[in-house]
Amino acid sequence: MDTTTLAAFLALDLLLVFTPGADWAYTISAGLRDRSVVPAVAGLVAGYAGYTLLAVAGLVVIVASSATLLTVLTVAGAGYLVWLGWGVLRQPATLTASEEVVGSSRLQVMLKGAGISSLNPKALLLYFSLFPQFIDPAVGWPVAAQTGLLGTLHMTACAVVYLTVGVLARTVLKSRPSAARAVTRFSGAMMIVIGGFLLVARLTG
Repeated sequence: MDTTTLAAFLALDLLLVFTPGADWAYTISAGLRDRSVVPAVAGLVAGYAGYTLLAVAGLVVIVASSATLLTVLTVAGAGYLVWLGWGVLRQPATLTASEEVVGSSRLQVMLKGAGISSLNPKALLLYFSLFPQFIDPAVGWPVAAQTGLLGTLHMTACAVVYLTVGVLARTVLKSRPSAARAVTRFSGAMMIVIGGFLLVARLTG
């Protein structure tokens, strides 16, 4: 793959990653609630790693060609977002300089993160719609290798951006419990709004 193609993909990918959504909401919530944001980010990246493996194996093309299966995945992801968002609204995270809240084990945090990213509508868009536009079977690289490289670039971008978001949320809001609650509630509300929009759009489309 040439550098121009990779640069174009990375630019578009960063645009998607920098767009606030479910991943951002979960990262901010984890940054406020947990001792470390690393498990949450690791879980999010793990979800995208699963997509990358499916893409390398060629299964993404099969899923993309099945409207029914794509609808099931979208509805499941939307429902999961609404459920998580409601949980965040019921128990908004707060963090002060002298108190840290650890509500879940690291494994639970990672599993939730993997669930969010694997059912994230941005992931469906990226892997099912955008990946094929940057893969050229005519070049010297095998399609699987090209897919793996694009997936690795996406996971790296996610790790860097989400770690930064989580650390900034924790640092900036650490001594502002009221602001932390407001941000967390907003994140939960965004999860519900995004999930509700996806449910309506998919079920009425």
